[in-house]
Amino acid sequence: MTKSTALAAFAMAPQPQAHKVSSVSPPPSAKGEFAIYQERRRWELWSLLGDLPWDHEPAPPQLVRQEKHDGYTLQRWILDLNGIEPVPALLLIPDHRQDPAPGLLFIHWHAGQYDLGKEQLLRGTSVQPAYAPVCAEKGLVTLAIDSWCFGERKHEPNGKEGEENTFKQMLWQGRVLWGMMMLDEFRALSYLASRPEVDSSRLGAFGMSMGATKAWWLGAFDPRVKLTMDVCCLTDYESLIEHHGLSGHGVYYFVPSLLKHFDTFQINKLTVPRAHLSVNGRNDPLTPPEGVEKVRNELLPLYSAYGREQDCQIELFDCAHEELPEMRKQILQWMDRYLVTNSG
Repeated sequence: MTKSTALAAFAMAPQPQAHKVSSVSPPPSAKGEFAIYQERRRWELWSLLGDLPWDHEPAPPQLVRQEKHDGYTLQRWILDLNGIEPVPALLLIPDHRQDPAPGLLFIHWHAGQYDLGKEQLLRGTSVQPAYAPVCAEKGLVTLAIDSWCFGERKHEPNGKEGEENTFKQMLWQGRVLWGMMMLDEFRALSYLASRPEVDSSRLGAFGMSMGATKAWWLGAFDPRVKLTMDVCCLTDYESLIEHHGLSGHGVYYFVPSLLKHFDTFQINKLTVPRAHLSVNGRNDPLTPPEGVEKVRNELLPLYSAYGREQDCQIELFDCAHEELPEMRKQILQWMDRYLVTNSG
């Protein structure tokens, strides 16, 4: 058997159930082959996201203004991430932090709140209290950007029409809105990692709803993400179809031909064995519970094979599309474990 054949067999073979998996780690050769497989699949996933401006060299960021808040300094920046339109960003720098400090990319949600965007970090929502005080208290240097069509990047009075028009125009131009969104988050993470205050070996990605999906895609794309945390948007795509849940997502969510190449597990497989916490609502139409359980049951054997079962936790709570206090408690614990104390 050739090395490439062995790699394909290891990567693509059906995974055993969690209770049948040995806690013994795979040999180094198998780990190396799996890492090669992951890198190949990352670029295959990127290739589905349309014409992306990889050749664009971002211009230096521009500081707009600085604000003092309780426990942190807030800087407002304009970033050049894609060469097409500038990207407004918030950078939260805690007063009390390690040197260098862990970094967190906070990714805002959708919920039809086109005016909110990155300000969700500061304001929170009706179903998720603001995270700015939490990030300041834990000493996390935190970056949040406006996604395409949101916040200061909302260019039409009717946000939904603006999003749909952007989606359609990009398709004509050979681009995919989701791809351009993910490129922005990917390059935003690079900016965060470059900051002098930040320890680039301790980076996390966190979001709810649309932000949750972006977080686990980014964790799959970028090995620099040590900790992926997502709230209320992880489920198997086929389960979502079976439960007639597609209408709950905006057009941004849809990638041409995705299901010919990847399902939800196969995307999340690219994060293994880095830490991943996912908390979801059992009564949330965006996360059919059997779809959440399917992803969990397929991922846990891979983490077990690395002896890292504790680094993957995918939970269902008795709620709808909301972050319960019990969810936040787990999120804060994982921030402490994987970012603040640098363990795991």
